[in-house]
Amino acid sequence: MSATVHAYLARPGRPAVVARTLDELTGPTAGIVELPVRLMWNSERAFDLGDPDELLWMYENVLRETARVEDLRELIHAGTLRRVWQVLNLPRGVRLAWESRHPGLRAA
Repeated sequence: MSATVHAYLARPGRPAVVARTLDELTGPTAGIVELPVRLMWNSERAFDLGDPDELLWMYENVLRETARVEDLRELIHAGTLRRVWQVLNLPRGVRLAWESRHPGLRAA
């Protein structure tokens, strides 16, 4: 571990949560996923992963709102994340946190 630790924020007061490895991200790749209220406060929390726009919206919400690495493991899929990384609309702190830990995402 380096002596300098960077704290990236998802939003003011909330640190970005990043998986230690991409391999641990084993979320679904198809079907309907309903996010828990802690990740999506809207009453419409179900996302069809077969719809590209809904998939992006779900990933953006999970990456921005989670405070638990378990959410990442259960809801995000590593291959899908690599595929959509460049088009995700993420807060700067979330993007920097993930790219600092997983530099391969920058080139994805």
